Amino acid sequence: MRLGLLFVVSMVAWAGDYPKTMEAFPGKTPQVDGVLTAGEWADAATFAGVKGWISTFSPVTDPNDLAVKGYVKHDGKRLYFAFDVTDDVLYGIDTPRWLPDNNPKAHDLTREGFPWFGDEMEILMNATNKWSSPEENAAGNGQSWQMVCNLTKSRLGGVGTAGLMEGEPRSKLEAWTTYQRWIQTHAMDCSAKAKPGGKGYILEWAISFDPCLEVAPGEFYSTRMGDRPMGLNIALGDLDQKKRGAGNFGNFHHEDWWTGTPKGRTRLKEWGTIWIRTSSKKPGPR
Repeated sequence: MRLGLLFVVSMVAWAGDYPKTMEAFPGKTPQVDGVLTAGEWADAATFAGVKGWISTFSPVTDPNDLAVKGYVKHDGKRLYFAFDVTDDVLYGIDTPRWLPDNNPKAHDLTREGFPWFGDEMEILMNATNKWSSPEENAAGNGQSWQMVCNLTKSRLGGVGTAGLMEGEPRSKLEAWTTYQRWIQTHAMDCSAKAKPGGKGYILEWAISFDPCLEVAPGEFYSTRMGDRPMGLNIALGDLDQKKRGAGNFGNFHHEDWWTGTPKGRTRLKEWGTIWIRTSSKKPGPR
C-alpha cells in the first residue's frame, strides 16, 4: 500500500518523468498574428533550443541551421506560446514542395496526410498530469493531445497557408474530429510567418483553457484552481532539400524535442512539466 501511494505521489510530482520545467505567468493578451510586436512578450517567461533538446534525426550542429527562442504566458483564459525560429532553408518557400517517398499523399488534408510534414512546431500537453502506462501517448482530447502548426499548410487555409493542423493520434477518428473542431471554432489559434528576408519564421499559438486543458473529466483548468502542473513536450521539425534528409524518415533534416528519448518522445511519461502560475511574479535566472 505504501509503495502504491509513493508511486501516485511521484507521478503527481512531475507531469512527466523528465525533470525539465517551464512556467507560464499571467500577462497581457498578445495578438496571434505571427509578428513579435515590441514589448508584446515582455511579460512572458522565455526558453531556448534546440541546443540541449533531443534529436530524432540528424543532430543540429550550427544554430544558424536551426534554433528557437520561445515565450510562454497566459491571460487567465488562454495559454500562449511564441516561437522565434532560426532556419536557414524554409521548405516550400526556399525549396520546391517535394514529397516523401513513403507517402505521396503527405500534403492531403486527410488522415492519410502527414500534418507535421514541413517546417513546423508541435505542442503536446497532458492537462491531467497523469498516465496509466509507460507506453501511453496522447489520447487526442482535452486531457492529453498533440497538435501541429505548419509553416506552409493548415486546416483553415489549405496547402500554401500557415496554421494549425490536426495532430496525433490522427488514426483515431474521434481525436481527428476533436482537433478539427478546436481549429474551426478557434479553441486554438496559430499564426506563422516567414521573417522578412527569410532565414526563419515567427509562430504564435493560443490554447483555450476550455476545452483544451481538461484536468479531470468535464473539468477545465481555471486560475481559481491555483498553480497547476501539466505535462508538456514541444517539437521543432525542419525540412530542407530532400537530399539533406537522406536516410531519415520522410527525408526530414531535423526533428528536435524539448524532452524525451528519440523513440519515446511522444509518450506522456517522457514529457517535462509546465506550471501554470496564478501570480505575476517573474521567474529568476535558471
